[in-house]
Amino acid sequence: MFLKNTWYVAAWDQEVGRELKPVTILGENVVLYRKQDGQAAALEDACPHRKLPLSMGRIKGDDVECGYHGLTFDCSGACTRVPGAERIPHVAKVRSYPVHERYGLLWIWMGDAEKADPDEIFAVEHFGDPAWGINRGESMTLNCNYLYMTDNLLDPSHVAWVHQSSFASSACEETPLETTVKDDGVTVWRWMIDSEPAPFYAPFLQFEGNTDRKQHYEVRYPSNAIIKAIFAPAFTGGEGKTLPDNTFLMDSYNFMTPVDENRTKYYWFQMRNFAPDDPAVSASFAKSVRGAFEEDRVVLEAVHHGMANKQTPNLDLKIDVGPLRFRRKLAQLIAAEAESQPVSQAAE
Repeated sequence: MFLKNTWYVAAWDQEVGRELKPVTILGENVVLYRKQDGQAAALEDACPHRKLPLSMGRIKGDDVECGYHGLTFDCSGACTRVPGAERIPHVAKVRSYPVHERYGLLWIWMGDAEKADPDEIFAVEHFGDPAWGINRGESMTLNCNYLYMTDNLLDPSHVAWVHQSSFASSACEETPLETTVKDDGVTVWRWMIDSEPAPFYAPFLQFEGNTDRKQHYEVRYPSNAIIKAIFAPAFTGGEGKTLPDNTFLMDSYNFMTPVDENRTKYYWFQMRNFAPDDPAVSASFAKSVRGAFEEDRVVLEAVHHGMANKQTPNLDLKIDVGPLRFRRKLAQLIAAEAESQPVSQAAE
């Protein structure tokens, strides 16, 4: 089950041009393309005649022509041509999806088009700030349900075992976690005082010695996250404190788009409060982050398989409080959305 009245990432903006790009989102087949003025469009990827994917057709001006019998549809989904027919049948139409570009990403609204508000797209602090560097992320498809990924992004403790060569330090194993629940999502966080810097971050710190480190893992409904890494000199950090000027800050933005119940498309980028114009630093960050996410992929795909084929009940631990509260609230939102839909729409 998925929440539909929300924005999901459909693609990086540079991935969509004057060619038809098929994607699957929430189990629905969609075709993306750009009109002649550069604006992006998204249509149901199925001609209503024999359901051939429109992505197997061609772009004609701002319209899409089916590659089977030439039925043509504009960016609103209305049929503009049926070759050989005296009139266009009133049912000759496809669904059109609202799309919006922001942060170098193409966002799509999968629910009621009238409720699509671009102001509700996940806000990225410091985007466009010349004092902050950015390493543009990539994307990968994971063979797992998206909720295992939100579980993972609400679980700082896994770092100690999955990311030992990159994000981990000894303090990651035992320091207790705090959980904050808000209307728009859940945050799991902790300060680790006077601990050694993690291998990934150590080369970029502007001070020597141990650190006060904050792990801030925040996931918003249904599947967008910001992971904040904060490193300050030992005994200068802590909740509510004014941090020194040489504090290291990195915000990692993570967007999970369910392909279907068993696959998830993962998009990300990181922002940092130093070296804004240094491509070498950006390249180093991108390479290391990709490596860490590949470590996550191996674990999460195995978890998905294990949970799908479990012979005995799984065990929840104290560290699962954040993920479980997130899942519970999201399930309530999905159920409430389904109840509010007309019977014919809810049955689709």
